[in-house]
Amino acid sequence: MSAIESFPADPARSGDGRTEPGGLLDVLSVAAVVLNADGRIVLWSPQAAELFGYAADEALGRNAGRLLVHDKHMALVRRWFTEVMAGGEGWTGVFPVRHKNGSTMLVEFRNMRLEDDHKDFYALGLATEQTTLRSVERDLALSTRLFSQSPIGLAVVDTDLRYVMVNPALERINGLPAAEHVGRHVREALPFLDAEAIEAAMREVLATGIPILDRESVARTPADPDREHAWSVSFYRLESSNGKVLGLATSVVDITERHVATTEAARARQRLALVADASIRIGTTLDLDQTARELAAVSVPELADVAAVDVLDSVLNGRSATVIHEGPAVFRALAVAAAYSTDAVRAADQPGEVAQYEADRLVTHCVNTGRPVRVSRVQHDDLSRIARSPEAAAMLADAGVHSYLAVPLIARGEVLGALDLKRTHNPEPFNADDEVLAGELAARAAVCIDNARWYRQVRNTALTLQRSLLPQQPPDQPGLEIAYRYQPAEAASEVGGDWFDVIPLTGDKTALVVGDVMGSGISAAATMGQLRTATRTLAELDLDPAEVQRHLDRITDRMGQTITTCVYAVYDPHRNECLISSAGHLPPALVRPGRLPELLDLPSGAPLGVGNVDFSTTTVALHPGDELVLYTDGLVETRDLAIDERLDDLLALLGKPQRSLDETCDLLLNALRRPGDHDDVALLIARARPRPGTGATTVT
Repeated sequence: MSAIESFPADPARSGDGRTEPGGLLDVLSVAAVVLNADGRIVLWSPQAAELFGYAADEALGRNAGRLLVHDKHMALVRRWFTEVMAGGEGWTGVFPVRHKNGSTMLVEFRNMRLEDDHKDFYALGLATEQTTLRSVERDLALSTRLFSQSPIGLAVVDTDLRYVMVNPALERINGLPAAEHVGRHVREALPFLDAEAIEAAMREVLATGIPILDRESVARTPADPDREHAWSVSFYRLESSNGKVLGLATSVVDITERHVATTEAARARQRLALVADASIRIGTTLDLDQTARELAAVSVPELADVAAVDVLDSVLNGRSATVIHEGPAVFRALAVAAAYSTDAVRAADQPGEVAQYEADRLVTHCVNTGRPVRVSRVQHDDLSRIARSPEAAAMLADAGVHSYLAVPLIARGEVLGALDLKRTHNPEPFNADDEVLAGELAARAAVCIDNARWYRQVRNTALTLQRSLLPQQPPDQPGLEIAYRYQPAEAASEVGGDWFDVIPLTGDKTALVVGDVMGSGISAAATMGQLRTATRTLAELDLDPAEVQRHLDRITDRMGQTITTCVYAVYDPHRNECLISSAGHLPPALVRPGRLPELLDLPSGAPLGVGNVDFSTTTVALHPGDELVLYTDGLVETRDLAIDERLDDLLALLGKPQRSLDETCDLLLNALRRPGDHDDVALLIARARPRPGTGATTVT
């Protein structure tokens, strides 16, 4: 292998080994002039012709002093020439030279003696224009100073993306000496970075010449392994004066503080958005379980990977949950949510389950003290204080639970339970900001949970009161078969004041009553109880139905702010007739065998409580097999359909082949009621049947 072939590859060289134009010497345009011992020009380079203006045939053979030097400088030039030819160290400096066009130019010279193989001496002069040289010197000095003293990390890589130069600032940033950079690729020198993406960007800039500016990179370096840093990285292509690509320059600016501030601002916006979202999504109903599910759902995945909501069992049972500071706690699980499928969900208490946790458990400590409990980095021993059992602890370990946070649910000074949060996939541990955010979510949700809890208790009380006031099992009545249903509202609204009654009267007669007190809750149920009692008392007087309605109207009017609709009917099996009076109520339906069901055309009258209203009584024939259907508006009224359409649906259902009365009740409720209906329903169906001993056939 030749010496030339052993040289390393040089991008400035052509395929045959020659250096292509565009290097520093070409920028300086260094001229070469050789003088013999007599001072005559024997060699004249093209750069000399360009610099001094004389072509080679104009300069060769002529005395250099007479050609280029002003007369006043001739003596000095001859002395310097003599010293150079005598074997001195040569001469370097700036000297005024006469150009062919007559102008004077300052030229930087380097003169030295040459000796050939015949022992003859020559003078070599290398020259360049002073202005160009000084400009290059300044550029080099500036570049060197900037590169070495800049606080910005700077590097130069060649076209193979290997480091050529690295400044001290980049050494400090990367935590790696320059010697361990030079000659290596990014992926070799800095494996902690996303080297593949960085080198792809470098190749793009080399290929296009378009710089990439302010590309953000985040990583941990050997210089500071415990802290994440961020940098703004830019890439620029380096070219020679003739456009030859020489490599790439890169600048690296540490923007960690800005990155941290930006990240914190983004997190703050995210927290505000989460709180705002929680305000909308939590407490959409007064259903306790739904509210708990909403809280758990809001908490993942923005705050935690797994969230659980547990309420103290004493709270649900109506007992005060004051902070006790010690001892075990009994929880009822209400909701569990996860950002993805994980064993951590199976490890949690499932909704509806009741579990007792000892005082050493973290969630127990949370509710006993009314303060958050945070374990930023969960160790193996911590799992036994988090999980409900050793098996659950093993599940949490397998799921990768590494951080835990429990915050109390406190409303109106009372601890209701806890929001339990775990992180598995999210690599960051819970911090103080997360604790504040979880506390904010818990505080907002706790009020909704408390409202739902009190609503449930009040609703259950009203429902219990109402059911206690309704007939438990109407007695068998002469000539009548009875079936009834009461169904409370399915939606999260309060119990209404609907009621029905079957009242035995003298002479084998039976009073049938269905009523609806406007309003809801305990007040409506209590009013219903009073009116039912009043109705039973009036029925004992064997009054005409219209007269009963008039008395009930006065009683209701004295109660104040109470409006009630009511149908009062008296069936006489001996006459096969029914006397009916309506106070603003929906018309009863009459079903006769072999005929289409119909709504009774009754004077509707005004609701009870309006005052000074006339009521009327209508007589309707009711023969064995005929059915009278009394109901409240909750059976047929909806928000999206006209009442006439719903009444037509009722008649269509009643027109189906006859079945038992209980089956008819279930058919009507299942077909006409909708999930989430906001009103309760009282339904009473009476079928006339032959009296014993009459010889008539009973219709079934």
